[in-house]
Amino acid sequence: MTGLRPLIPLLAAAGVLLAGNGLQGTVVALRADAEGFSTVYIGAMGAAYYVGFLLACVAAPKLLQAVGHIRVFAALASLAGIGTLLLVLIIDPIAWGVLRFIMGFCFSGLFTTVESWLNASARPGSRARLLSIYRIIDLGAVTGAQYFIPVFGIDGYAIFLVTAILFSFSLVPVSLSDRSQPEAPEGFQFDLKAIWALSPLACMSCLSIGMTNSAFRLISPLYARDIGLDEAGVATFISAGIAGGVLLQYPLGWLSDRFNRRSAIAIATAGAIGAGLFLSFIATGDAWLNMIGIFAFGAFALPIYSLSAAHANDRAADTQYVLVSAGLTFFFSIGAIAGPITASLVMDRYGAGALFIFTSTIHGSLLLYTGLRALRGPRIVKAGRFVGLLRTSPVLYRLARRDSTSDN
Repeated sequence: MTGLRPLIPLLAAAGVLLAGNGLQGTVVALRADAEGFSTVYIGAMGAAYYVGFLLACVAAPKLLQAVGHIRVFAALASLAGIGTLLLVLIIDPIAWGVLRFIMGFCFSGLFTTVESWLNASARPGSRARLLSIYRIIDLGAVTGAQYFIPVFGIDGYAIFLVTAILFSFSLVPVSLSDRSQPEAPEGFQFDLKAIWALSPLACMSCLSIGMTNSAFRLISPLYARDIGLDEAGVATFISAGIAGGVLLQYPLGWLSDRFNRRSAIAIATAGAIGAGLFLSFIATGDAWLNMIGIFAFGAFALPIYSLSAAHANDRAADTQYVLVSAGLTFFFSIGAIAGPITASLVMDRYGAGALFIFTSTIHGSLLLYTGLRALRGPRIVKAGRFVGLLRTSPVLYRLARRDSTSDN
């Protein structure tokens, strides 16, 4: 696997930054609820965040082209800190919607910066594992950050100051690192058709998990409140889901690198369906069963993005990593705009348990699409009796191995 040492400053900065982002997502939902914002409006604020996310997919690569990765990271992290402080200075539904839009723009640009940087440093045979390490850092940081909530509470301004401090501190490792950043993209053109051609499965995966993961990150704090959990319980509920994502990130990445990316995506998606149905029909109001269910949900649902990104980047040319990062973020954002609004409407009408019926329905559609791609994909090795014949021709055997371990 690609040496991690040159990437340590970037990974450290990303961990601190993402801790702040994960903390802010939970705090905004809980504080907005405490301020009397409706569930549907809280979902709309989540959608506003991802509208900003969407627009940055086009703008961020142009910024990278103009000034480079380090300067873009510094500018957007600073703007995120300013936006966080404004949240506590102006407590108004419309203002919060606008600020969440700005925060979405910032973090989409930051994710594009970090992920294109990582992919430019990765080799195909270890890409999923490198991205899994990044996701483990992401999810581990977000898990720990949730416990600032019971310490500082959601009332007052302290929790917002903590979030702004995290955003500011993320600038230190990147700013003081050496200058081993990737070259800025040349002649960047945002081309959705090219991204789709690289990997329809990765695009559909990102669209689907945009809907489900955004619902988990932005609406499930309301689910946890509705089943009777206090602030510490809500923090533990969110942390349990994110900790589950940490558990299977690397094993699924290893499986994807060694065997078949499509199969790894299918396994993760099937597990997410099962966990969602468990939460909806078995856990109901039981706190411990809900903790178990959300842990399992996170374990399977959260790794799907890194598996999909590895799949698409395997097919990308060296000059396409920024395009792929921006394109997958675009598809994720389309889903994430619809996800919080739809999930909040479903919860408002059918109750808390309907949230995970919604996620299971979306994951079920993704699993079906993955199966259809498998049926369409080329396969030279269909039965064990052909393997011996193929071994007699090294060229055919290498071709069969390539086809049998690739996603379509």
